[in-house]
Amino acid sequence: MIPYFQANAFAIGPITIQVWGLMVSLGMLAGLVVAYKYARQYFLSEQVILDLAVWSIIGGFIMARVFHVVFYAPDYYILHPSEVVYFWQGGASSIGGFVGAALAIYIFAKIKKFSLNELLPYFDVMAMGLWIGWAIGRIGCFLIHDHLGTLSHSLLAVKFPDGARFDLGLLDSILALFIFVVCLLSFKKLVKIRYGLVSKISFMIYAAARFGLDFLRASDLAQSDMRYYHLTPAQWGMIVIFLGLTFSLLFDKIKHNSISTGEVA
Repeated sequence: MIPYFQANAFAIGPITIQVWGLMVSLGMLAGLVVAYKYARQYFLSEQVILDLAVWSIIGGFIMARVFHVVFYAPDYYILHPSEVVYFWQGGASSIGGFVGAALAIYIFAKIKKFSLNELLPYFDVMAMGLWIGWAIGRIGCFLIHDHLGTLSHSLLAVKFPDGARFDLGLLDSILALFIFVVCLLSFKKLVKIRYGLVSKISFMIYAAARFGLDFLRASDLAQSDMRYYHLTPAQWGMIVIFLGLTFSLLFDKIKHNSISTGEVA
């Protein structure tokens, strides 16, 4: 088992550094570096990568906080409305972050007049940065223990004072790192088939795995995530993402086969 320890903040002189915010920032930086590397390798515009990163980060942060407040802790924030903007203390919804990033990218594409096909290579490159950044950022969730799981005697459980439990921040970090490695090993092969596969397949893997992991979230604590018809908000979101991407891949396959048949004819 993993020994219990907690690191919420530390001071450097008069400056207090929030651990969660630090790890999220390091994750974003690492993700951007990886995306830049792949952009150069595949002759994509580094400026577009930077623009997409800025738009998706801003949109993601806003909606991640909104979803957390609305779907995860509405009762608390009704009583403490001033803390809605205290995002540095933790409390962000991953599904809200995905929704916010998607909306921001859509607005960006409309303003800059990019078509979906033009952005597909960038989505693949950004996915590489996303998963390594997500793995690092989720370590921040693990260090402050804001996603407690069920009681367990697993080797991956943390020895909390009230009993050993899973920590979903750690498990999600491991999942993101696994997806990054899978993408790293298959990136060249997938982009040769067609752009968009890396991002779509990686999100499908995450959605399916995350749906299962959320069953390990604690339900016996006062701060346990809310359930809607026995599922967490994230699980409902993962169902939508998985089904949406499945239909998208099927449509892409049909479209590709139709084009190939037309060329042969």
